[in-house]
Amino acid sequence: MSAAEPTTTAAAEPPTTAAAEPPTTEGHLLGGRVRYAQPASGFRSGIEPVLLAASVPARPRERVLEAGTGAGAALLCLAARVPAIQAVGVEADAGLAELAAANARANGFADVRIAGGRIETVALDGPFDHALANPPYHAPDGSSSPDARREAAKRGSEALIRGWVDRLGRSLRDRGSLTLILPAGMAPACLAAMTDCHTPCTTIFPLWPKSGRPARLVLLRGIRRGRTPMRLMPGLVLHRPDGTFTDAAQAILRDGRALAIDRDGEPQRD
Repeated sequence: MSAAEPTTTAAAEPPTTAAAEPPTTEGHLLGGRVRYAQPASGFRSGIEPVLLAASVPARPRERVLEAGTGAGAALLCLAARVPAIQAVGVEADAGLAELAAANARANGFADVRIAGGRIETVALDGPFDHALANPPYHAPDGSSSPDARREAAKRGSEALIRGWVDRLGRSLRDRGSLTLILPAGMAPACLAAMTDCHTPCTTIFPLWPKSGRPARLVLLRGIRRGRTPMRLMPGLVLHRPDGTFTDAAQAILRDGRALAIDRDGEPQRD
């Protein structure tokens, strides 16, 4: 099951990547609670933005900032779970920014605003209570994608990651939270960047593809000017041995339940 089941304004500055309106497909997130249109080809949303949104500890009327919003999957899921959040999503691709804004309107999320531009330079009206991102993660020397949108969404570098983390961290109020989802191999660079922008990591939460398998993805939580020692949590097992989602994963992906990544206990399976 994909997180986006087939069945997905005010521009603070001009978007840096001009693009024609892409053909789209209509679908839903969170078991039908969220209408979601996304590009018909190229980079398409997986489960990462849904898990990311579930882990953000936002409360009603708090202010939230996302870098690299894409078509808006994470902010849409967060707005569906937490009523009346004041959210800003930053997206450099003009076509995706327009699509994210349209998705917010289609779901009646009047307080979700999309800003066109790069997170490193876009004008922001901070501070924010929470920030989140699913950063680009392919190494600069890796094989490229023939799809320009997919390439832009996934091509990262240590300098780019540091730029994203620095801007997000510095946009937070003191004790505000920064939540990232990324491949485990990117964690060292992100941890260093979080420390450098005075938003040190307090929680590492592995996402296990199956019980006994290495975690390919992790969630990182940082707290602006926080002093809590970092903890490695038990994490969440995503799939049963037969490849179907565990009950714990389904509760997040289909039912819209929050993912408390700071909670102690055994790995969440059922």
